Amino acid sequence: MRCPCLLCREVRLVRRGFRGLVVVLFLCAVTVPTAAAGAEDERRTGPQPITRLFDNTAVSDDARPAEADFDGSGASLSAADLTAAGWTRGRALTVQGARLTWARPAPGEPDNVVAGGQKVRVHGRGDALAFLVAGSAGQDVTGSGTVGYADGSASPYLLTAPDWRRGPLATKAVALPHINTPGGQLSEKARLYVVTVPIVPGRQVTSVTLPSAAGLHVFAVSVRAGTAGWTGSWATATAGYPAVGPWTDRTLRLVVHTSAGGPRVRLRFDNTFATAPVRIGGATVAVQASGAAARGTPVPLRFRGAAGVEIPAGAQAWTDPVDFDVPPDTNLLVSFHLPGTVPAAPVHRLAQQRSYVSEAGDHAADGSAAAYTTVITSWPLLTGVDVGGGPGSVVLLGDSITDGDKSTVDANRRWPDALARRLLAQREVPDYGVLNQGISANRVVGDRYPGDGVSTDTGGVSAVHRLDRDVLAQTSARTVVVFQGVNDVRWGASAEQVAAGLREIADRAHARGLRVLAATVLPCEGEARCTTAADAERVALNDWIRGAGVFDGVLDFDAVIRDPERPSRMLPAYDSGDHLHPGDTGLAALAGSVDLRLL
Repeated sequence: MRCPCLLCREVRLVRRGFRGLVVVLFLCAVTVPTAAAGAEDERRTGPQPITRLFDNTAVSDDARPAEADFDGSGASLSAADLTAAGWTRGRALTVQGARLTWARPAPGEPDNVVAGGQKVRVHGRGDALAFLVAGSAGQDVTGSGTVGYADGSASPYLLTAPDWRRGPLATKAVALPHINTPGGQLSEKARLYVVTVPIVPGRQVTSVTLPSAAGLHVFAVSVRAGTAGWTGSWATATAGYPAVGPWTDRTLRLVVHTSAGGPRVRLRFDNTFATAPVRIGGATVAVQASGAAARGTPVPLRFRGAAGVEIPAGAQAWTDPVDFDVPPDTNLLVSFHLPGTVPAAPVHRLAQQRSYVSEAGDHAADGSAAAYTTVITSWPLLTGVDVGGGPGSVVLLGDSITDGDKSTVDANRRWPDALARRLLAQREVPDYGVLNQGISANRVVGDRYPGDGVSTDTGGVSAVHRLDRDVLAQTSARTVVVFQGVNDVRWGASAEQVAAGLREIADRAHARGLRVLAATVLPCEGEARCTTAADAERVALNDWIRGAGVFDGVLDFDAVIRDPERPSRMLPAYDSGDHLHPGDTGLAALAGSVDLRLL
């Protein structure tokens, strides 16, 4: 079927230029006629639970690999590896904000469906459909399907499943260390992916018609529920998976700074990039008095009613909402006990904030700082603080300048902090939450962290590859501000390559209903990699940002920071001294230049 509306024609053009994992297609709603082929049986039975449609066996017992054949060659996933990653039979996993259930069948029994136009029963309202998928054709497999709604309307979508053996590790949900074959086990990574596509907001989903695409395997599908009633107050992006500690029976007390306030709170923990589960024994939240000392008694938190939680590899967990008055523009102490041994963890490296690790024991409930004897300057595992109510949040997708590199430690003088304070001090627009998703060394179109395994590189995967996790899945996101590109051109990318990545980000965010603003790239003459050639690409990129018409607004940060007498460098008053990063004064100038009405 070909949709006649203008929106669909426009997005069809986007499809031809899209290079990422997920394409969001049409948010228009049309009535889709029933397909002719096989329609009679489908009309009689209607949509089926996906488990009734399973027709392929992907998982085998290591001792009986011939009982499964995922890809037609006899290869399969290892049940032991899945268990080691915490992906146990029948377990509900939350990935990128979507709750998906790993299949219950035993190894050697059908556990996924090869997409062939089947109609799956799905219920819920939200912002996206989430599919747990993998391809088995040796390359990406793409196909189109439809989402059915309770009112009889439908919307089309396009789904791409990366290959289970060759797909990018940067975007996988989980990677397993082995592949089973009838001839023996191979030390080769198997990948599974969570891919999201948009749905019409507010409408009740009742069914999903899968694409007809040979080699596209679907293990689970669900509606990613919306986050109405919550505002993101603080967030950070997972930047890598380095060695830590190791921490055994230790409590981490992380210091984070709120933007918006509210009467309730919930926290988000992410085990991104991991290969094994991590257990949190208990957690609390408190307002900071000073250092690791709390103001009052820390408030205990629970996870689906339990004191602790095990987070599978690649998954995330939220605490239950709790009544707790979160002040705006204030430091919180988030404490959580790690009862087992944690030798490596997902971290945000550049916190520009001192946090603390305790002596042995569960000290999450301690109001005193006495047990917290070690200082760290990263944020492991914790990725979000949400507050009840509020108008939603603005997400700032950036690199080290957004991350706050060279701002004063413990002072909360990053430009996102300054922007949040401006919002709190005015009444012209709502006081949105401000979510800082900057990563030092991050790029628009190139991965720094390889996407899997323990690594010393904490520059993150590219903005294109982390967009769903760090922007689209953030709590009540309404606007994204993209402020990146200097690291790309400093390391040899062309303006055209970066522009293509920024266009992709804008297209995907627009398709989810977000406003998209772009900021021009700052000058950096005097820094070693900011050569004349790199600056020429920067200038060309900025010209494109200003004139492309791709974004809902442009923040001309280049014009704010540059020296009028020498536009290829910063004004000395704004320079931190390294010629690449603004200092506190320059960061305040960036925040002060934002037209809040654009948000």
